[in-house]
Amino acid sequence: MKVLITGANGFLGHYLVPALLEQGIDVLATGKGACRLELAGTNGFAYAEMDFTDRSSTLATVSNFTPDVVVHAGALSQPDECELNQAHAWQINTGGTHHLLQAAAAVKAFFVYISTDFVFNGEKGMYAEEDQPAPVNYYGQTKYEAEQAVQKYAHDRAVVRTVLVYGQPLAGRSNILSVVKAKLEKGEGYRVVDDQVRTPTYVGDLANGIVTIIQKKATGTWHLSGTDVLTPYEMACKTADFLGYDRQLLTSVTADTFSQPAKRPAKTGFTIAKAKMELGYTPVSFEEGLAKTFPGLKKSGCMSTR
Repeated sequence: MKVLITGANGFLGHYLVPALLEQGIDVLATGKGACRLELAGTNGFAYAEMDFTDRSSTLATVSNFTPDVVVHAGALSQPDECELNQAHAWQINTGGTHHLLQAAAAVKAFFVYISTDFVFNGEKGMYAEEDQPAPVNYYGQTKYEAEQAVQKYAHDRAVVRTVLVYGQPLAGRSNILSVVKAKLEKGEGYRVVDDQVRTPTYVGDLANGIVTIIQKKATGTWHLSGTDVLTPYEMACKTADFLGYDRQLLTSVTADTFSQPAKRPAKTGFTIAKAKMELGYTPVSFEEGLAKTFPGLKKSGCMSTR
């Protein structure tokens, strides 16, 4: 089996590419710029520069590799940047998806699209796959429009939504846990939102779930996340406890504290019963995810409740 991945230089790509290679699957990792994956010489691995907003480049790269599966993980995922630069966001998140769908259709590849909880408005929370999307910001809108395009794809396809992905940032890009660690180890205070609810996802679980979807050719829409229902502030407190830092440096605030161009949905989080039953998806607890994110750094006796 051959799999082409977009956004391979990113956070998820650094976990998904090795996970596929471990299963004996050939991978063409693609991204803008040079390869940042330390996999040169690995059997079954190749890298190609590809800008999926460039239709001709995308068609040529996909045609040359003739993948059995295309995993579209590349995106402009910063909500504020999307809100401020809407034409650019649409070009990447929606227009680029159209290009990839056209290229994938030419080789009849199984198309796997990585989406987000931000397609929902956040009024209900704990969303199931059949719940109706209603984005509250432009990032979510571009992702939902891309989802709609994927649903019209003439061949096998899957939409994989996830929530607030965390883990060890192998790609150099920070996430909420690495930011908390960096702040607290310097003794700096940090204000964290406590009125938004999520089911944070360990990146390794997400990667493994996608591998299973590929292996099973599991079509349709899938929700892959963790099971712990937490606010970002609660995540930060648990991180401080795990690392033995002073959680008094953390301040609970509401979303209104910050002036952000993009509105965030208040309550998302997923019900993952379908993935558990049909994929055998078994995510780690948040505490287990912390141990995987910060291997060897747990301070004994420092875990405490909020």
